[in-house]
Amino acid sequence: MSANTPNTRLVFLDRDHCILAFNLRVMDWARRPDVPLLERLRYLSIVSSNLDEFFEVRVAPHLNARKTNEQRGLYTTQTYGELSEKVHALVAEQYAIYNDELLPLLEKKGIKLVAHGERNQRQRRWVKDFFTREVQPMLLPVGLDPAHPFPQVANKSLNFIVRLKGKDAFGRENEIAIVKIPRILPRFFRMPPIKGSKQAHFVSISSLIRSHMTDLFPGRQVTEFSQFRVTRHSDLAVDEEEVKNLRTALRKGLQQRHYGEALRLEVSGGCSEFLSGFLRAQFDLPAEAVYQVAGPVNLVRLNQLIDKVDAPTLRFERYNAGWPLQLTPGQSFFERLQQGDVIVHQPYESFDAVLAFLREAVEDPNVLAIKQTIYRTGAKSELMDLLREAVRRGKEVTAVVELKARFDEEANINYAERLESVGAQVVYGVVGLKTHAKMLLVTRRENGELKRYAHMSTGNYNPGTAKLYTDINYLTADDALTADLEQIFLHLASQNRLPKLNKALIAPFHLHKVMLEKVDAAAASAKAGQDARIILKMNALTDEPMAKALAHASQCGVKVDIIVRGACVLPAGVPGVTDNVHVRSVIGRMLEHSRVFYFRIDGQDELWLSSADWMNRNMFRRVELAWPVTDPALRSRIMDECLLASLHDTKDAWLLQPDGNYVPASSPAGTRSKARTPLHSAQSSLMLRYGSKG
Repeated sequence: MSANTPNTRLVFLDRDHCILAFNLRVMDWARRPDVPLLERLRYLSIVSSNLDEFFEVRVAPHLNARKTNEQRGLYTTQTYGELSEKVHALVAEQYAIYNDELLPLLEKKGIKLVAHGERNQRQRRWVKDFFTREVQPMLLPVGLDPAHPFPQVANKSLNFIVRLKGKDAFGRENEIAIVKIPRILPRFFRMPPIKGSKQAHFVSISSLIRSHMTDLFPGRQVTEFSQFRVTRHSDLAVDEEEVKNLRTALRKGLQQRHYGEALRLEVSGGCSEFLSGFLRAQFDLPAEAVYQVAGPVNLVRLNQLIDKVDAPTLRFERYNAGWPLQLTPGQSFFERLQQGDVIVHQPYESFDAVLAFLREAVEDPNVLAIKQTIYRTGAKSELMDLLREAVRRGKEVTAVVELKARFDEEANINYAERLESVGAQVVYGVVGLKTHAKMLLVTRRENGELKRYAHMSTGNYNPGTAKLYTDINYLTADDALTADLEQIFLHLASQNRLPKLNKALIAPFHLHKVMLEKVDAAAASAKAGQDARIILKMNALTDEPMAKALAHASQCGVKVDIIVRGACVLPAGVPGVTDNVHVRSVIGRMLEHSRVFYFRIDGQDELWLSSADWMNRNMFRRVELAWPVTDPALRSRIMDECLLASLHDTKDAWLLQPDGNYVPASSPAGTRSKARTPLHSAQSSLMLRYGSKG
């Protein structure tokens, strides 16, 4: 049986439901008593941010099927209904945690969000004065009438809808008004302390405005109002074959992104049917798209409250990443890499080493050229400054800038323009493909010859996220591998045919095919009675041919372990189908992000690192990189820290069940165990191993 032969018994899990299940696992951190209180609040905020992106990117086809009453196909009225039901349940649980667990615990710790009815006279005077002085001048209520139609409401912005009685200044009875809350206004304010009290009292912008809504409509009676927030479709669609200048086309698209198709409407829990119905009609949304929430309509902004609280004991203890074990501070990277390859396991080891490698290349007069891919580098990037400095020092700098990196388009357009302005060669990759591979290639003159050095990574060149995301950075002077990277950069810039590579694999050309061949080879090995094993670590597994291949390998006797943080469409442990497939998801303090693929075929071990998840988009619509780790010591270390550590995690890991649900590894029955055996956290162990003592 071929790995690509359809197996009628294999039923894939729904990808969108898998994404929602992932967010339930993230939300569990908001419940955990062993997590510092402000961090629990932050995890609740992360769930809201994830849901925002879920609606912005994934929901539009479901909603459109609902609007057209589609009954057949991938997206139908039924899929929209099922998805909405799950999201409503998730959101209800989220606000229950916020109101019933976190707010009371915060108050016990002296941190309180004070509602209008709870404020004393002194606090009310302060709020009134603050509103009049700082907030009201920034608000412009719009009364709706034929000359003042419903205003454009930006994606994810905070607004109020107000119902009025009485007549306006012109004697008309326009009863609906809209108040937009500018993003420039902070969402939380700290009130002056009460004398003799150590409590920190805060007021939200929505509570502050609610308390003084009548001040915005003198001479009118405010009968009801509600805060509201609309989420819009935000996936930019640009026909790269048609546009003459991709950068210009994307700039125009960015201006329109804030006003895409409305997909979700969030309103206050007490919002009347009249007001919610009015808004639904304006945004052309069905009833299922309305989310009445018992609290702020945007829990993402809780991060502002967290940042205003001075309470170190309610946060994670600061982690200081150690200098990479394989590197000696002050030693030349070029000298060190001539001795062998180096890995930097972030965030446990410091990403500063990667910046130091680039900095040395920039400052070394023997370095002639630097080539690098740019995907997500952060808002203020030292890396970009170093590349500009390299140009000023006379080096040839080539930057492959991915302009279509979702939600980082504007930053990357700006970086491209800044690099071009000093003379760097900037290219935008291949039409129709996102360049997601993470590569840095340095060419240096040594003893009259050219020598290449390279950095590759499973993650991004972003010093900010490098403190939170687990990734493997790989530094090498291997002639075959660096020659491969030279050819890949040449291909991206010239569009010439890519020659046969020595070691590296590239999507969309080889990666999918070779990974399927590895899985098939393991299956054949097991069927022949040989030693075979597969362990995969990635962010998502949604490519169906690859999932089918893994199911087939399982049926042939291969033990398959998949460590996947997010969506996994392959069910685990289904009798006769995936008996030997075990799927676990590790949700920890750090965001698991590395991609590591291990195969044992006929008793021989292979280990690959990659920028790619096992998703159709990564395999066929992106430029992705994978490379083998052949050094036995490095391979053993990656196995230990990335794969085996996660497989032995009993504290932060979740196990996928045959029915598609996940249960904590600490308690397969479904609840966190109070067992006497200490629970093991892979991340905590690595932090202890590598954290700086200084």
